[in-house]
Amino acid sequence: MASVHESLYFNPMMTNGVVHANVFGIKDWVTPYKISVLVLLVEMVKSKRMALIERRRLNKLILPLQQLYYGANRSNTKHPFVQLGDERKAPRARRKGPDLTLSQLLKTVEECSPKMAATLKIKLRDMVAGNLRDMESFFDTLPNPFSESESEASKTSVVGLFMRHMLLAYNKLSFSQVYKLYIALQHYYVAGTGGGTWRATADVDMDLNEMELTGTEDAAGAKAEKEDLDTGPMQEAELIDESQRRCPLSQKQAEYFLVRQAYLLKTDENKALKAAALQEELNNMLKFNPDFAEAHYVTYLNSMRVQDIYTSTHSLLHYFDRLILTGSDGKSNGDEGYGRSLRYAALNLAALHCRFAHYQQAELALQEAIRIAQESSDHVCLQHCLSWLYTLEHMKGSDSSVLTEDSVKMAAHFCLPYLASLGIQSLVQQGATGGKTANKLMDALKDTDILHWKHSLSELIDISLAQTTSLWRMYGKSTMAQQQAQLLLNMNSLEQVNYGVQQNNTEPFAVVLCHLAELHAQQGLFGAASEILTHLKQQFPPHTQHAKLWMLCDLKIQFERAMNDGKYHQAEAHMTAISALSETEGLYRKALVLKAQNRSGEAYGVLQRLQALSEDGRSTEMAIRVMLTTAELHWESSSFTTALPLLLRALALARQHHLQALASETILHLAFSQLMLGVPEQALNILQEAMEAVLAHGSLLDKGRALLLVAKCQMAVADGGGDRHAALELAVHTLDETASYFSRLGCRERLREVHYLQARLHHLLGHHPQRNKCAMLFRMLDQELQGGGTQPVTRL
Repeated sequence: MASVHESLYFNPMMTNGVVHANVFGIKDWVTPYKISVLVLLVEMVKSKRMALIERRRLNKLILPLQQLYYGANRSNTKHPFVQLGDERKAPRARRKGPDLTLSQLLKTVEECSPKMAATLKIKLRDMVAGNLRDMESFFDTLPNPFSESESEASKTSVVGLFMRHMLLAYNKLSFSQVYKLYIALQHYYVAGTGGGTWRATADVDMDLNEMELTGTEDAAGAKAEKEDLDTGPMQEAELIDESQRRCPLSQKQAEYFLVRQAYLLKTDENKALKAAALQEELNNMLKFNPDFAEAHYVTYLNSMRVQDIYTSTHSLLHYFDRLILTGSDGKSNGDEGYGRSLRYAALNLAALHCRFAHYQQAELALQEAIRIAQESSDHVCLQHCLSWLYTLEHMKGSDSSVLTEDSVKMAAHFCLPYLASLGIQSLVQQGATGGKTANKLMDALKDTDILHWKHSLSELIDISLAQTTSLWRMYGKSTMAQQQAQLLLNMNSLEQVNYGVQQNNTEPFAVVLCHLAELHAQQGLFGAASEILTHLKQQFPPHTQHAKLWMLCDLKIQFERAMNDGKYHQAEAHMTAISALSETEGLYRKALVLKAQNRSGEAYGVLQRLQALSEDGRSTEMAIRVMLTTAELHWESSSFTTALPLLLRALALARQHHLQALASETILHLAFSQLMLGVPEQALNILQEAMEAVLAHGSLLDKGRALLLVAKCQMAVADGGGDRHAALELAVHTLDETASYFSRLGCRERLREVHYLQARLHHLLGHHPQRNKCAMLFRMLDQELQGGGTQPVTRL
C-alpha cells in the first residue's frame, strides 16, 4: 500500500511545489562562457539572412544558454526570441547551471545552425588572436546592435537585460581584472578548440598563480575601492586551477541549480544529477561559500538518496547551524525567518531517524520540534509534529488511531487540508488492516478526493489513487485495481510540469506499476509484466529509495514461475533474495519451498514462526495464508479432519476483513477436504459460492485449480449414480478449460495431472483418439519431470 508518510517531509526551500534558494554573498560576474554567449547574441541580432528554421532553433536555445534569470520572477519580462516554456525542451546539459565549455557550446549551437557556430568560432578566434584592445572594443560596441530601431531584441527584453547586466559587471572590473579575464578567455578558447597558431604554447601555459589578485598592489587597491567592486565580478577568473577549472556559480546560477536539483529530487530522482556528480557540484559550491545553508540542505537530500545516514545527518545539522550563523535568531517568533526553518529542520531530523528506524532519536527530535513550535505558537508546525508522532507510533507497532483522529480534527480546525487528507489516508490504511468494511473506506477516500481536487493537491491525488488500487487488490477485486491503476497512469498532473519532468517517478506510480506487473503475471502475460518491470528499473534505479518495491515485485514473479515449473532450486534462490527485502514474505516462501520438497517437518516449524510474527493483527493476509499452508501440510499425512478447524478459522477471518480472494481460496481448500472425506456433493455445493469470484477476479492458477477441483467432484458424483455418461462428458469439458489455464502459466506438474485425468475419462467414454493424445502428452510431461513432484491426491 502506498505510504502516506513521505509527503510529510518538509522542504524549507519549497513552497507549494516551488523551490526557493538564496545564495548569500555570491555575486554575478563576467566569464569567458558569458562572453561567448554575448558574441552569439550579437551575431544573431546582426544576421538578417538566416534561415527561418535555424532562427527558430536558436531562439529556443537562447534562454537556457544564458542561465541567468531562471531563479527570478519572469512573468513581467518580455522576450522577443523565446517563449518561457521553451526552457523545458532544452537538452539536459544546456540547463545544468555551471558554465559550458566552448566545445559544448559550439556543438550545441551547431545542432541548430552550423553556419552560426562557425561564425561564433571565428569571432572568438579573432578576439583571442589579437590583443586586449579587441575585447575592450567588443564591450564598447556591445549596446549598439540592441539600440537600433529595427533590432529584434530591445534593452528591456531578457536578452537586453542579460547584455546590460554583463556590461555593468565588466565596467566594474579593474585593469588587472580585465587583463586576467582576457587571459581566461584565451585559455577557454584553447581548451575548447584544441589549441591554435596565434600564440606560442609556452605563453598559453603561463603560470596561473601570477594572475591571482593576492599581491600587494591589489590588496592596497581593495582598501581604496569598495569591496564588492574588486572581489565579486572577477572571483571566478582569479580562482582558476590548472588541474580542475572549477568556477564558483553566480547568485542566479546557484539559485537555478539548487531549484532544479531540489525539484527533481522531489518529483523525478532519475532525471536529477547522479548522486556523486551532484555531491561534487555541491562541494564546489560550499568551497566558495561554506555558510551556504541551502546547499547543505540539498546535500542532505542527496545523501538520503543513497541511504547514507552519516552524511545526511551531518548535512542536516550543518544546515541549521548555518541558519544561526547567517541570521538573527530573534526572528523565531514570526511566521517566517530562521526560527521557522529551525523548527522544520528539527522535524526533518525526526523524519530522517524514522526512515532509518531510529525511533528513540526520532522521538527526541520530535520533542525538540514541538518545544520550539510551542514557544513560537506555530500551529502548522505543531500539526506536522502530530502527524509524525502518530506515524512514529504506527511504525513502532502501537495503536495510533486516536492520535490520527486528533490530528485530522486539529488540521481541519486550522484549515490545513493537506494534513487533514494525510490523516484520513492514514486512518484508511489502518482501517483496511483492522477489518473495516470496504464501503466505509472507499467513502472516506472519496471525500478526501473532493478535498484534493478542490485545493489542487496533485501529490495527494496520486497517493489516494495508489491507495485505492492497493485496497481493491487486497479485497481481491483485480479488475477494479487495474482500472484505478490505469486512471493514475493516464492522469494529467495538476502541478506545473518543469524541467521536462512528467510527474511519474514518485512512490504512488511505483506502487501501481508493481501492482500491474503482478496482475499481468498472474494472467500469464509474462512479456507485458517484464516490460513493466523494465520500465520500473529505468525510472527507479537500484540506488533510489523506491527501488525496493519493484525488486520485491520482480522476485515474487520469478519465484511463482519457478514454483509452477517445478524448479525448486531456482525458487530457493529467489526466496533467499526475498528474505533480504521482507522477512515475513521470505519466511512464507521458504515454507512453500520446503513443503514442495516434501520436508514437511521443517516447513511446519517455519510456519509456526511466521504465525507468531502475524499474531499482532497487522498482517491479516499473511495469517490466513499461514493457516491455508498449514492445512495443506495436514493433507500430506491424510489428516483432512484436522485441517477443517484451521480452514474454518481462516474463512471466518477472511470474511471479517472482507478479503474476497482469500475467502474464495479458503473455500476451495474446504471443498477439497470434503471431497477427500467422501462428500463430493457438499464440495460441489460450496464450490458454487466461490466460482463466480474466482472466474471474475482470480488469477489463471486460481481458475485452473478451481476448475480442476470441480472436475474431480463431477467425476466423484458420476461414480455415485445418476446419468454417468453426461457427468463424465461435463468433467471432460471442464478439464479441457483447466488445461488451457495451466498451459498458459507453464504449470507442467498440474498439466500432467490434468492430462492423466483426461486420458482416463476418454478411455471410459470410448474416445480412443483423444485418449491416446492425452496419454502421449502425459507421458512426455512425466518424462520431463522424471516422475517427481507431489502426489496429485494430496494437492488442491
